[in-house]
Amino acid sequence: MSDRFNVLFLCTGNSARSILAEAILKREGMGRFNAYSAGSQPAGQVNPHALDLLKHLNHPTDGLRSKSWDEFATVDAPQLDFVFTVCDNPAGEVCPAWPGQPMSAHWGLPDPAAAEGTEAEIAAAFADTYRMLTNRIGVFVNLPLEGVDKPTLQTWLDEEPAAQNGPEYGSD
Repeated sequence: MSDRFNVLFLCTGNSARSILAEAILKREGMGRFNAYSAGSQPAGQVNPHALDLLKHLNHPTDGLRSKSWDEFATVDAPQLDFVFTVCDNPAGEVCPAWPGQPMSAHWGLPDPAAAEGTEAEIAAAFADTYRMLTNRIGVFVNLPLEGVDKPTLQTWLDEEPAAQNGPEYGSD
């Protein structure tokens, strides 16, 4: 792995969860990560609720777009170190699989774009997804990625954030 890790967040439509994750990692990554997102069946546009939330939280939104994962399978695409799927299997979504050598994990989250109700209820669903992704990404960016064997790193990537508590992840 390199000094700067390439991370791809995948979902079906690449309009909400994976877009939020991309924006969060760009901010929280402390210059150690390049963040990308894509979908197996891209919606073609970023969900307006996701954009509103990101703007409200002062995330740059320039360049965020719904795109196909095919863009990351070309010869000139960045070599990926990590691929995280953020779609929700129990909700009946088909999560894209990613071939190749990157470390990967499934961080299933409910789709806020499927939320129904008042504007406040929909905004709350997006805020809840943002919070869950922020927690998960916060743990990820603080993992000791250099010098850890792949099986241990894979275990850490697969764990729920509540199971990841401090000393064993940051100790020598």
